[in-house]
Amino acid sequence: MIELDPVIHAQARLRVVASLSALPDCDQVAFPRLQEILGMTAGNLSVHLRRLEEAGYVAVTKTHRGRTPVTLIALTRRGRLAFEEYTEAIRALLASADAKETS
Repeated sequence: MIELDPVIHAQARLRVVASLSALPDCDQVAFPRLQEILGMTAGNLSVHLRRLEEAGYVAVTKTHRGRTPVTLIALTRRGRLAFEEYTEAIRALLASADAKETS
């Protein structure tokens, strides 16, 4: 049986990781921009980012631009690898389902 990463598999976290994976390696996005892209509330996004951060999949950096606080989010190498493995597992699962239908 193919195992899907439970951290990524939750719909909201999958959307977060998929969005961050579209960024070039080591690129970051500001929290409000990610929130806008995903159409999530700040609280909901924060909860899912915390879970992804605990798993080592995202890096959350709090900094300042001038006097304004800014929170930047990036997919870590571990997160990028986990997402690649997740997508491979989904493809294998779908291929397995297709094979069963054709036999």
